[in-house]
Amino acid sequence: MSTSIKSVIIATGSFIPENIIPNSDFLENRFYEKNGEPIVRDNSEIIQKFQDITEIEERRYANTEHKASDLGYFAALDAINSSGIDPESLDYIIVAHNFGDITAGSTRVDVLPTLGSRIKNKLGIQNPDCVAYDLPFGCPGWLQGMIQADYFIRSGDAKRILVIGTETLSRVTDPHDRDSMIFSDGAGATILEAKITDSEGIISHKTQTHTVSEVNYLFSGGSSNPDFITEEQYIKMDGRKIYEYALKNVPLVIQQSLDKAKIDVRDVKKVLVHQANGKMDEAILKRLFKLNGITEAPTNVMPMTIASLGNSSVATVPTLLDLILKNKLGDHQINKGDIVVFTSVGAGMNINSMVYKF
Repeated sequence: MSTSIKSVIIATGSFIPENIIPNSDFLENRFYEKNGEPIVRDNSEIIQKFQDITEIEERRYANTEHKASDLGYFAALDAINSSGIDPESLDYIIVAHNFGDITAGSTRVDVLPTLGSRIKNKLGIQNPDCVAYDLPFGCPGWLQGMIQADYFIRSGDAKRILVIGTETLSRVTDPHDRDSMIFSDGAGATILEAKITDSEGIISHKTQTHTVSEVNYLFSGGSSNPDFITEEQYIKMDGRKIYEYALKNVPLVIQQSLDKAKIDVRDVKKVLVHQANGKMDEAILKRLFKLNGITEAPTNVMPMTIASLGNSSVATVPTLLDLILKNKLGDHQINKGDIVVFTSVGAGMNINSMVYKF
């Protein structure tokens, strides 16, 4: 690997809300099919099947007084404190999210001013050359922010960049839609720094957007309950189509990023994947190794948090990384020299993958 300017992760941070919402909290919900017909099965059966498929047992919801920019600020502060840097030295703050700041009890999107500006203000950064902006890119938003940051750094435009993923999806879920049990709240952050090195840093990345028939696999819509009259808009999804789409396309995008890096999948120590559905993620990993003629994917290569944290969208991957690097995720570790793949799929429909050497 030649010596050059590379984007190196110098610190991570996360914020996991304290409110634990177990699956049993949904036992009193009344669920409906997408066509508006009530689901006649007992909720205990619906919830058990949901858990069997997604592996989600509980999730985290933000405090009512906190919005997405608050969670993002907490994660950013954690990363800055972990790094020891002067926040005034940041050249960019990139904030990935999908719904902006939503007040508890509402689904109204609030993105003026941007969450990037709000978080910069909360951090007390006075430097006007620290540019703060938002990146709405579905669940792959944080990873796309990392990819954009890499371009800024390698072009010589920036030396330090803070990338944040923050979301309060619990506030845009339809209580009559069983898919609402997937979503959660949280935030993760990473600081990238330009370093002249022949080893560590971002090696390659690949992004795709599919919109021919896939554009509305995730969308905003009304309640599944036809008798629930409201102007509120909720996050909606076609789970079966997303599953099939992800299984078909995500392994191919990961493989392209590995090919660009000239790295064999056998040399990958960890795959940090967006946590949306446990069974889907396991199938993606198996398909990736199958592409390389390997029938059995190695164990312990894909750490999971979905069972306890649910799907916090743009926050899932940076939170996962932070937990591993701070030795808070069981026996999962990342050591110097390890090759790690980051990948995500979500609304758009967007997919991205990044290869990194620690």
